[in-house]
Amino acid sequence: MLARVKETRVNNAYEKLKTDILSGELAPGFQAPEPEIAARLEMSRTPVREALIRLEAEGLVSLIPRRGAKVLSIQLQDLIEVMEILAALEGLAASTLARLENKADVLAELECASTAALLAREQNDLNGWVDQDDCFHRIIAKHSNARLEREIGLNLDQIHRAVRVLARMNGVPVEADADHRALIDAISGGNENAASEIAQAHRLNALQALKSVFERSGVSQL
Repeated sequence: MLARVKETRVNNAYEKLKTDILSGELAPGFQAPEPEIAARLEMSRTPVREALIRLEAEGLVSLIPRRGAKVLSIQLQDLIEVMEILAALEGLAASTLARLENKADVLAELECASTAALLAREQNDLNGWVDQDDCFHRIIAKHSNARLEREIGLNLDQIHRAVRVLARMNGVPVEADADHRALIDAISGGNENAASEIAQAHRLNALQALKSVFERSGVSQL
């Protein structure tokens, strides 16, 4: 019982900190000692410490001896590497979904996320669009296999903040909604090659757009 309670507290601390980091509430460069972070969460230090260790393993924070934890930024080269990895992994995941015999559930989930993203864009809700776009990609990962879901999820976490900031700077790419539609159609039709190619091209085209924003803005990290 005590072990279960401890695990729950660690998970709660982890989820709260991760949400604050990905949303930008704890911005890149934010640094605080563990007691201050624990006080912020109204928790004891032990579960917060273990949560921070998990976040460090995922590349979201850095633990600095005697100085606490620092939220890491993402540099352009990091973004390039992560997006190229996602292109390969999501291409594989999309082709896996196209092979499924019973895919009514996944198609319904993808349609829901795609529609929500489109609505958010039409309402100029940039944060909403980023969240729904992220959801769309996590649905593809979730229905592929557990290993792909884990690896895609970790890489999506790495770029989430950057995509949010860059969407505010450059607006939502209209072509993203068309890509989502084409990908849903390829998966629905069982076209493995098309699904893989669309997923990869979607991610690599997004990378080129993000690189352009970096270059125009003159920033080197987010």
